[in-house]
Amino acid sequence: MKTPWIFPAAALVLGAAGGFLASIGSSPSPSATVSQDQSPAPRSRSASRPATASADAKHGSTRNRSLAEIMHMPGQTDRIQALINFYGGMSPSQLEAEAAKLEDLPMGERMMASFLLFGKWAETDPTAAMAYTQKMGMTGNFLRPTVLQAWASKEPEVAAKYYSENSRQFAMMGMMGGGRGPMGGSGASTIATEWARQDPAAAMAWAASLTGNEKGSAMTSVIGEVANTDPLKAAAMVAGMDAASQSGANEDIARKWGSQNFTAAEAWVHSLPADQQSAAMASAIAGLSKDNPQLAAEKAAALPAGDDRNSAVSTLAQNWSRQDPQAAAAWLVAQNDPAAASGAMREVMPNWVSQDVAAALAFVNAQQPGALRDSAVSAYIMGNSKSAPVDLVAMATTITDEGSRTRSMGMATMRWIQEDPTAANAYVQSSDAYTADQKARVAAGKSLWGGGRRWGGGGQ
Repeated sequence: MKTPWIFPAAALVLGAAGGFLASIGSSPSPSATVSQDQSPAPRSRSASRPATASADAKHGSTRNRSLAEIMHMPGQTDRIQALINFYGGMSPSQLEAEAAKLEDLPMGERMMASFLLFGKWAETDPTAAMAYTQKMGMTGNFLRPTVLQAWASKEPEVAAKYYSENSRQFAMMGMMGGGRGPMGGSGASTIATEWARQDPAAAMAWAASLTGNEKGSAMTSVIGEVANTDPLKAAAMVAGMDAASQSGANEDIARKWGSQNFTAAEAWVHSLPADQQSAAMASAIAGLSKDNPQLAAEKAAALPAGDDRNSAVSTLAQNWSRQDPQAAAAWLVAQNDPAAASGAMREVMPNWVSQDVAAALAFVNAQQPGALRDSAVSAYIMGNSKSAPVDLVAMATTITDEGSRTRSMGMATMRWIQEDPTAANAYVQSSDAYTADQKARVAAGKSLWGGGRRWGGGGQ
């Protein structure tokens, strides 16, 4: 079974927002009605497509397992594969029946199964799957992008028509996800990406027919998809875009081209308008840093100071730190650029802590007070699950920036409270680093900040 939606679905499962965690428990009731902005749905070629006997044979005994049995299997990846097989042999009506059972699962398992089920349902009867999400309250907002992407992976033109007639259903797309994944981009971008994988010319024509911000984002998505395999062709497509949208598309091309052939990417960047070259070169260097961070470091030295350079330095340092965090950190210090170095240190330190916590600590202790050290200490604490909380709290008090110090102390203190509330409370009450309100909250068994929950999670 082809499952192009499993990877973005997995990304959402791992990084779902708190709002989703709170709302996923909502289940559709039989009397729930479809949102008023839903127009009559275009009928899909795959609507009501029955499961075949061959599919059942392919999936074997897995097809006969129940959801509960699958969730009791050992091994998370085995469960995911079993769910794919389980849902893969079902008809749309069977998938609808299974969707009603999702509320019986624990939160994390419910999320995983929801994305897999609706991704499959969208490949067999997308209009029914989409209509069902309209009965799910807030939860439906998080599942509709998965349905839309799975639909577009099969029938992009039909999905595009549905989207144009029901765009308000996808208003939450782009509001989270940091620009990545189904919830991090517009519905038009999602469709354009999937369409470009099948027919780039048709996808580009559709994207060009859109208006407003969606036009630029959809065209950029098409160009970005083409750039994965043919950056030169993608570069030629940029000319058809509005001037305001060209810069973002060029940066995407440069990043992908830079990771494939930096020499060619560099030459192309120099051919761009002068006001676009800095951002594009920074993106090309970021792409290069995936495989050759040392050469990327040499190239980054030529970038002018500013946001473009800071972005390139941050990505470069992150990629380099996966291979050699000590070398990456030493390079940052040598840059004599506190703004770029302090931002990039947040990417380096977690990788270093996971590889060699003692060496990471030695580096932190060797730094002079200031922005770089503050960033290193904060990231050291955030990424450190190995050191004793009392040591992390003490380290947090040495941060000079008040906001960063408060956040880091809070993080370390709450970790300590979870491990040893008695010792943590004694420390907090005897320390001058905490406010009277914070001391009172901890003494009452509440969190360091507002929210009212006790350490055990049982109310105030």
